[in-house]
Order: sequence, then structure tokens, then C-alpha cells
Amino acid sequence: MKDNFRIHSMQITLESHATSTTHEIGRTIGSKVVPGDIVLLSGSLGAGKTTLTQGIVWGLGSAEYARSPTFVLVNEYDARVPVYHMDLYRLDSFEEVDGLGLDDYLYGDGVCVIEWADKASSYFPERHLSVFIRTVSDEIRELTIESCNTELHSIFDALGRIGASITGSA
Repeated sequence: MKDNFRIHSMQITLESHATSTTHEIGRTIGSKVVPGDIVLLSGSLGAGKTTLTQGIVWGLGSAEYARSPTFVLVNEYDARVPVYHMDLYRLDSFEEVDGLGLDDYLYGDGVCVIEWADKASSYFPERHLSVFIRTVSDEIRELTIESCNTELHSIFDALGRIGASITGSA
């Protein structure tokens, strides 16, 4: 018997010329995620990971201001579902990440947003959305968003509409 399977990968790249645009992209993601979703953020220092997280938190219905949890590791925000904002910047190894006990968050009833996720990319479940933010210039960021999880399809549809409005195309 032959096994039949397909891996569907979705990807979109958006360009942001302003903090407000990065917030809008984040709001769109936040409006579509559901409990159990994980958003993995990667990019250089100052690329806009926390700015995008702010939009995600607002998109989930919170009025709170997202702050980088670099020194506390996890910030929690009240929204339509709990938001767990994590930062792995200070961690140096997979073992350090594994020792944090993040499973309660990752497999819990909230949405996880994880900065510097590339430090432990193999640690996270497959149900995630990856966002890589590249600094093009002082003002411009390129956000590449991808997932192999077809359950996140609505996020890509919504981001496609955002992309059309950013570029001015129909």
C-alpha cells in the first residue's frame, strides 16, 4: 500500500514602511489566531518583533501595551484569549529553553507569541506561524510569514488583502 501525503506550505512577504503598517499586519494576525496558535518571530535586534507583537495583542482585543519580555521571559496579556509573549534572546541553548517549562503555555488555552524563536526552532509544535522580519533600511521592514499548517489559511487570506492595500494593487 502506498502512503499518500502532501505538505502544503503557505508563504507571503509584506513590506512595511512605518510602525503603523507593522501594527496593522500584527492586528490582522491577532484577529485570526485562535487558542493553541503559536507565532514564532525571528529577526535582528531592532527589526520590529515587539512592534509586530503589539499589533497582535491589539488584534486579539487587548488594550494593553506589549513590552519586550527579555528579562522576565514571559509577559501575559488579557485579551479574548490569553496572550503569552515570550522572548528567548538571553538563552544560549536548546537545553535552557527546554528547562523553562514552556509546555504549559505552548499547549495551553492561549496564543503564544515568541521572539527570537530561531534560538529553539525545533522545540515548537508544528502548529505555528513563522514570521521573519528583515531590516531593509531604517524605515523599511520586510516580513516573510509562512506556515505548513493549513488551519492557518485564513491568516494568509487576510494578509493578502493587507498586502494589496500596502502596495496599492487591486
